[in-house]
Amino acid sequence: MPNHINISVLRKLVQLAAFLFLVYGSVIVGFYSVDKISNALPALSCAYDTKTADYCTLIPLQHRMDHDLGRAILAGTSILTALMPGLVILSTFLIMFVVLNKAFCGWICPLGFFQEILTLIGQKLGLRRIESLPEKLVQRIRPFKWLMLTVLIFGLPILAGMGVVSNELGSPFCRICPSRILTSMATGDATQMYIDTSSTAYFILSLIANLLFGLMIAWGLFFRQPFCRICPMLALHAVFKKIGLVRLVKNAKPRCEKCGLCAKACPMDIKEIHTDMVHKDVLFSDCTLCGRCVEFCPDKDVLQMKYAFMPIISADPQYFKRRKKSQTQWEKKNLLGKK
Repeated sequence: MPNHINISVLRKLVQLAAFLFLVYGSVIVGFYSVDKISNALPALSCAYDTKTADYCTLIPLQHRMDHDLGRAILAGTSILTALMPGLVILSTFLIMFVVLNKAFCGWICPLGFFQEILTLIGQKLGLRRIESLPEKLVQRIRPFKWLMLTVLIFGLPILAGMGVVSNELGSPFCRICPSRILTSMATGDATQMYIDTSSTAYFILSLIANLLFGLMIAWGLFFRQPFCRICPMLALHAVFKKIGLVRLVKNAKPRCEKCGLCAKACPMDIKEIHTDMVHKDVLFSDCTLCGRCVEFCPDKDVLQMKYAFMPIISADPQYFKRRKKSQTQWEKKNLLGKK
């Protein structure tokens, strides 16, 4: 790892550039222009943002489950034919996903970037932060991302297409996704933060949307990545993580059992990075490939981010000392003065 580069700062710059492109990129490339190439990105860049250059792959997936698969099941027509548009969307998702794997979450996603900024704001305001959530709570939260994926992205849209539930549930995740409010408001459009009284389903979904957005902001000031932990995109990434070229590798040493700095640095509270002493592949389902665990590992090459077989970030004791010092200095200062 180059000793003069702060990986966290570099990642923030990449996140900022991605945020600007995904939220305002149509100024350069035109509205949805990139969609002609990618057929939607594997990151939460919202289609409701009228200035976006691209949008999240979850919205076309929901539409295909509703308009194609659900209606095909209802009509008794070919399910394979109905699945083809959804498979095309998924295949273009996979082509891009192979390139960056789950790093789309840690380096590209505008909603993930926003949550990290919230944490920085909370820190600079001197708020009492929760460094790590209790392990039992983390274990209880983890299934929710799979529930969101199966129920909101596939289950309810299919049932809506079949007529089992109302048409308002054809794209339920987009109705409650915080990115819909965030990215539209970032362009000066506040119309997505409202209570929709046109139907009972829309009323409930809009209430949930505003509640989630508010809770994400409130919680984000006190602990890291609150919405990321239940995000269906994280679950979708986890399904295909084995095929991505970016990997997180651990070469465990006896010192690892007593250290635990990697788990403490992890914004997703993945304790298994520390406790797993057997597997080399430590790209767990909740990992966003942010690289903080590698940065804060004090032993040479114990943790590595690799692109295929080539290390791109490796744990280094000299880098660790410098990074730890800069982190300590950063945490001592807030807007109210030094702690």
